[in-house]
Amino acid sequence: MHRVISVPSAILLAAVVFAGTLAHAIDEELQRIPTRPGVTQAFLLVKPASRPAASVILFAGGHGHLALSDRGIGWGSNNFLVRTRTLFAAQGFLVAVVDAPSDRGSEGLGDFRTSEAHAQDIADVIAFLKQRADAPVWVVGTSTGTLSAANAAARISQGLDGLVLTSSVTRSSKANGDSLRDVNLQDIALPTLFVHNKSDACKVTPYADIPAVMQQLKRAPKVELISFEGGDIPRSEPCEALSYHGFLGLEPAVVEAIARWIKATSRVE
Repeated sequence: MHRVISVPSAILLAAVVFAGTLAHAIDEELQRIPTRPGVTQAFLLVKPASRPAASVILFAGGHGHLALSDRGIGWGSNNFLVRTRTLFAAQGFLVAVVDAPSDRGSEGLGDFRTSEAHAQDIADVIAFLKQRADAPVWVVGTSTGTLSAANAAARISQGLDGLVLTSSVTRSSKANGDSLRDVNLQDIALPTLFVHNKSDACKVTPYADIPAVMQQLKRAPKVELISFEGGDIPRSEPCEALSYHGFLGLEPAVVEAIARWIKATSRVE
């Protein structure tokens, strides 16, 4: 089923009010797990205040090298999914914000996002989360992070329950070689949610491309698009995080919409 949902302003206001009432103490810790031979995968683990309704693996955009350490986040703290990680936890999700693996160094994910090895690393993160919580696991990507999330959904056959793609990269450029066209979307057999801002002015993520991409997910049992529009006045370039591309000013509403869809699709509340 393919469906497009536009979020009315009343829901946006309600989400902002809801976010303003949150006062949970968020429990966050750095994790490093072994994956491929000689490789470790680092991620921030953010725990909800109560039993998780689901687990979500969040993929930042850009080069994806967050440079996580005991001192914090070395790069990407403004990224949409990185800066909203506590909002996802407040929605009752166990959250893993993944870094580039140890063998990628400062080059980050780059053309690695659509690889088999990347999916292998994420399969180990999924197994870790399954050990921590008996709950569905979803992958969520934003911008170039949608390549990582879609690649995982296309390649991992067990343990993964759904896919969310926000500000999807549908076109390639000199700065960004890969797009969703480089992922075997026809292999994705999971419920899939697209989330996009109609005002997104990034040249590799045009809103108009999304319906055609949705049609490629022929094996997915459910495919929907939730559309937003506008937001705060951009404080960065169109393809960077503090813009319409990164849902600036809409963060609580977008996270709540994603959370509602995941919970409804997973049949958990």
